[in-house]
Amino acid sequence: MTYILGIESSCDETAAAVVIDGKTIASSVIASQIDLHAKYGGVFPEVASRAHIEAVSAVLDQAMSEAGIP
Repeated sequence: MTYILGIESSCDETAAAVVIDGKTIASSVIASQIDLHAKYGGVFPEVASRAHIEAVSAVLDQAMSEAGIP
């Protein structure tokens, strides 16, 4: 079995997914920053970059855990 960990970040989301053998999605986790940026009327880059740093470890841990990878 081959596990692939995909990590993605856009301007206002941090995400990770685990795929098995290139066919089966074992987990998919997304941390959104929509509420965080709403008060600015759009994405505030400095706030977004800090939020990515804060979210990435938890998103990775959750994706791995949901896929059954210790």
